Amino acid sequence: MTVADASHTSTKFPRIPLIDTLRGVALVAMATYHFTWDLEFFGYLEPGTATQGFFRIYARCIASSFLFLAGVSLVLAHYPVIRWSSFWKRFAVVAGAALLISIATLIAVANEWIYFGILHNIALSSVVGLAFLRAPVALTAACVLLVIILMVADSSFAPGFLHAPLFDTRWLSWLGFAVTPPRSNDYVPLFPWVAALLAGIAVIRLALSRNWLPQLVAVQQRTNILSKAGRHSLAIYLLHQPVLIAFVYLFSLVSPAQVPDPRTTYNRSCEAGCLQQGNDAKICENFCGCTADQLASQSLLTPLLQGSIKLEDDRVQMIAQECSAIAQPQE
Repeated sequence: MTVADASHTSTKFPRIPLIDTLRGVALVAMATYHFTWDLEFFGYLEPGTATQGFFRIYARCIASSFLFLAGVSLVLAHYPVIRWSSFWKRFAVVAGAALLISIATLIAVANEWIYFGILHNIALSSVVGLAFLRAPVALTAACVLLVIILMVADSSFAPGFLHAPLFDTRWLSWLGFAVTPPRSNDYVPLFPWVAALLAGIAVIRLALSRNWLPQLVAVQQRTNILSKAGRHSLAIYLLHQPVLIAFVYLFSLVSPAQVPDPRTTYNRSCEAGCLQQGNDAKICENFCGCTADQLASQSLLTPLLQGSIKLEDDRVQMIAQECSAIAQPQE
């Protein structure tokens, strides 16, 4: 009996070391990206380094790889029959870890706490993925393609048509349709990232239907340090950043980074965040220059950078509204 015939029979697939190794590679990539972020946070790299150019693409590739592999693992664990007890136990662990990160970052960096990051997405996307476990592979692939088409259209042909201010609150921005989502150190909304998990489901379902699983198992017969790390990816995810931050912090006590000019720091951070939200470069330059001038004139620039006042402060919001109108290109 083939896998395709076993639609109503519980099947336990062999563990594939290659999948664990790929997950281990993703962990290494994630650690290097977060190390870059930490160096920027402590002032050793220019503000915006971790959120622009190569590192912006790098971060998106890493997030996509984790979600893709989560989709692969979902099929291997729950196809063709969903093991509900096992699924909800795993869901509780991942969702609990996501909640822990939200609480920790809310305490540590209240202005940019992680309200919906990669773990939040993996947990929710896995629930969505259940609906596609036994769906035709073509349908799952079509949904992935549709998300890609919508993304391209939204960014190139009809910018912003998928977004609305209604979704700008933390209660709704996790869906992925916010015009200006609340700031966060890790923002991975359901749309469009669920497509990466669905792609993993489609690919491994195709592999099962073509009986490619033995070949995948044969690619790597023995475990290695990466595959061992991949088998404990959640624990490593939770522990690596505190370790990296502690290392950079201790180094900063011995060799502190040079203190940059506050205005330069603000402009780079502001423009990076502005560009990340899909705004035009000239508009971002005008907006950040305007807000920097007004914040400095009201002695608010340094307190804002130090966290003494928050972005939600009425004075900061008023400046942002005024500069937003000024920054728009004149007809």
